[in-house]
Amino acid sequence: MPVAETAPIGAPVWFDLSSSDPKGAQTFYEGVFGWTSEEMGPDYGNYVNFWKDGARIAGMMQNSGQGGPDGWTTYLKSADAAATAAAITVAGGSVMVEPMDVMGLGRMAIAVDPAGTVVGIWQPGTMSGYGRADEAGTPVWHELQTRDYGTEVSFYEKAFGWHTEVMSDTDEFRYTLLKSGDVDYAGLMDASGFPAEAPTGWEIYIGAADVDATVAKALELGGTLVLPAEDTPFGRIAKIADPTGATIKLSSVAVH
Repeated sequence: MPVAETAPIGAPVWFDLSSSDPKGAQTFYEGVFGWTSEEMGPDYGNYVNFWKDGARIAGMMQNSGQGGPDGWTTYLKSADAAATAAAITVAGGSVMVEPMDVMGLGRMAIAVDPAGTVVGIWQPGTMSGYGRADEAGTPVWHELQTRDYGTEVSFYEKAFGWHTEVMSDTDEFRYTLLKSGDVDYAGLMDASGFPAEAPTGWEIYIGAADVDATVAKALELGGTLVLPAEDTPFGRIAKIADPTGATIKLSSVAVH
């Protein structure tokens, strides 16, 4: 999964955390992923940027408690945030936060797809998105898990201009890829067979040179284990939650 600057329209280019404990989250993610934090101050709504080896990786904002539990949001690239917001409405979604300028960095909006999953829109300005990918401590994959598979594939094609390719179409494993040329940028998984209590939505995978050691570090820093590490055809994968419950996945590096 290439960096945001070279990603096509519709591809994931950013992700940020809404946290009820930003200071605690800074300590946690710095310790788990080796990130450093940049506090942007009041002019930027006290937004925090996370950096890794000189590149901007992700962001964080205070969760006011009115927008749901703590969690991560994936942002998809747009050439025109207003046009994308309009397309989302036509395609059956809705817009929660109308397009707005972010101090010259770009334009953002927040939407909800037909299955009720929150997804961000990012129109790059001076900030294209994350500057490193496919290595330890950086994003290696974004995946939408949904119980309304057909509707969601159609929605992302119409609203974000996705060019898709079916990777698997069996009752056991139904999966569609966002493609550009020979490069895969994101996946959409049929979760209709998941247990009723299993959550769905966008999953963000962060690279880990040693998934088990990263899990151990997360637990040491107050996180919890949601899904134990296991070997899959796509690498070794685990899912953790930070101390306030926001979840993120770990993946052996550059497996997609």
